[in-house]
Amino acid sequence: MTRVIVGTLTLLACNTVGAAAEENMRVPNQKVLDAVSWLEKEAHRIIRASKREMKDGTAAFPPQVGIGYEAFWLRDYEYTLEGSIASYSDKELTDACRLFVRSVRADGAGVDCVKFDGTPIYKPGYGSMGKEPVLDGPPFTVSVAWQTYQRTKDKALLVEMLDPLIKTMNYMPRNTTNGLAHIPFPGERCPYGFTDSIKKSGDELFCSLLMVQAARQLGDLLEAGGRKDEAQKWRQEDARVGANVRSVFWDKEVCLFRSTTGNCNVPDIWGSAFAVWLGVADVGQAKEIAQYFKVHYAEIVQDGQVRHIPGFTDWNGKKTPANGGNYQSGAFWATPVGWFVYTLDLVDSALADQTVVNMVDHFKKHGACEWISGESRQLPHYLASAALPLDGIRAMLERRKKAQHRNNPNKS
Repeated sequence: MTRVIVGTLTLLACNTVGAAAEENMRVPNQKVLDAVSWLEKEAHRIIRASKREMKDGTAAFPPQVGIGYEAFWLRDYEYTLEGSIASYSDKELTDACRLFVRSVRADGAGVDCVKFDGTPIYKPGYGSMGKEPVLDGPPFTVSVAWQTYQRTKDKALLVEMLDPLIKTMNYMPRNTTNGLAHIPFPGERCPYGFTDSIKKSGDELFCSLLMVQAARQLGDLLEAGGRKDEAQKWRQEDARVGANVRSVFWDKEVCLFRSTTGNCNVPDIWGSAFAVWLGVADVGQAKEIAQYFKVHYAEIVQDGQVRHIPGFTDWNGKKTPANGGNYQSGAFWATPVGWFVYTLDLVDSALADQTVVNMVDHFKKHGACEWISGESRQLPHYLASAALPLDGIRAMLERRKKAQHRNNPNKS
């Protein structure tokens, strides 16, 4: 049985739908329910198949089954927890959590990954990309800790990790004026790891959203540890950064959030969907983003999987003759599909359902690939592709269930 953790974040995300949007929601058909059931089993299967043993005996779960990723990656692991935490034992969870927390550098930098011999790596490409540690290390460290505590309620673990988590969040490179995640110049450090090959600069949307998520989670952990005044500080930071995301990155002409304020200042499909999922986008923005997804669906979706940026464009905002590319530059990914359908569902439930079914049908034929583009398919049995979408899909279905109950309170 899959155990679903419903915490502060999920509850906040579920409140971004208004009465008008509820009218567009429908009861999912059996194909969707069957697809979700299959995906839960497949996520569990490949998580368990990916298991490797580190030098100290810690169970590691690299991003894909088999060789290719010879280390334990922080963000990919966290994404499996969001969608399939029941795939792990409590010992595996606590051991992995301790590994990532103790790998926080003396100055507070969070890791990109940890080699199987225990060596922490702070920059992507096994330390070769960027001059400074990756931007998303701190918030993903907090998220692993939060997910682990939600499951285990291990008070000893909670006490030992609170101060390192505060240290890593205080390290987070930020714009001193508005608190947003910041990269001074292209190449100074890699941004969000699923765009680590893209040379962004300025205030950066996705890691700012990760900061909002982590501030909420750190607030939860501090409150659980009896440190309520400190918890309130991080809840205030969540509100401040969220408000600045809405004002700094929103493009009212395109009706999407932009990726940065500097290099690669382009509309961001993943970031816009994630902003809706987190409840950072306001109700009006969420509806406009959903409408964009519907209108431009054929340009941004292939086989139920989603591009990072609008169709027929590159990260420099230039038009491209072909709608596709490789890796993070134009390919289609399953990783953000949960946030995407959660958003699309606000205006077109049928299309959201079809997206889920199409993705799973593709997985059944070709495996849960890291990315696809045309006939190109890269790295089947990729853990985040199978696991992370489940979180958003489940929340979408739960939101519909609640909407149906509100509209028909006497119907069981």
